[in-house]
Amino acid sequence: MLSRRGFVAGVAGLFIAGRRTGWAAAAPTAITVYKSRSCGCCAKWVDHLTSQGFKPLVHDEEEMDRLKDELGVPKPVRSCHTALVGEYLIEGHVPAADIRKLLSDRPKARGLAVPGMPAGTPGMAESESAIGGFEVLAFQSDGSTRSFARH
Repeated sequence: MLSRRGFVAGVAGLFIAGRRTGWAAAAPTAITVYKSRSCGCCAKWVDHLTSQGFKPLVHDEEEMDRLKDELGVPKPVRSCHTALVGEYLIEGHVPAADIRKLLSDRPKARGLAVPGMPAGTPGMAESESAIGGFEVLAFQSDGSTRSFARH
């Protein structure tokens, strides 16, 4: 007969094995998004995040410039929406995969940005397969930037 201790150890072993093989799903990554209520491309970017395993908490904010000033988003990297994930700022139509890389690699940066609203970005592109033709920048609080990814 199986002891209680043996049962608990067996269940724990199955759970650990399942995590290693991937059958236990990871919890969605929380991200807080600030956008204008009327911005359709921002809503499409939020949909992109959701489809890629993020759990956006969306705040409609009509005074985005004030919010960006308060958060310390440098003017040269600004776009239409701003997000917070972990200790980082995300500015504009940054692909979910780049946000995941940021969270995994943890570089010394204030955040990632796609300045302006390039046509080939998530939320701006006609489809996921049409995403491309833009650069994602890592930025510092002083406004300095470096290339993070090219799509």
